[in-house]
Amino acid sequence: DATIASAQKVFARMDSVGQARMSALHGGRRDKLEIAPNLWAGVGLVRGGAGTALVGDPDTVAERIDEYRRLGIDTFILSGYPHLEEAYRFGELVLPRLPT
Repeated sequence: DATIASAQKVFARMDSVGQARMSALHGGRRDKLEIAPNLWAGVGLVRGGAGTALVGDPDTVAERIDEYRRLGIDTFILSGYPHLEEAYRFGELVLPRLPT
């Protein structure tokens, strides 16, 4: 909680419009972190920038990505922690479930 509070104070002083929008989504409240189905903003509590993540089992994450694709989104920036391990995990568990 202290780490979150400290990070939120730093973010509040930033001039970044994007950071202000991210903070406005959840206001630093843990109960407001799921901002859409399977879209979690918890990363943004302690890390600046676009801190949202698709969360869920591989089938659910693939369904959400396909839902965005059907809405016309065709480019995604994917990241996870640790980076290399999550890249393999995505490639092995989620990618095969996506339509070609």
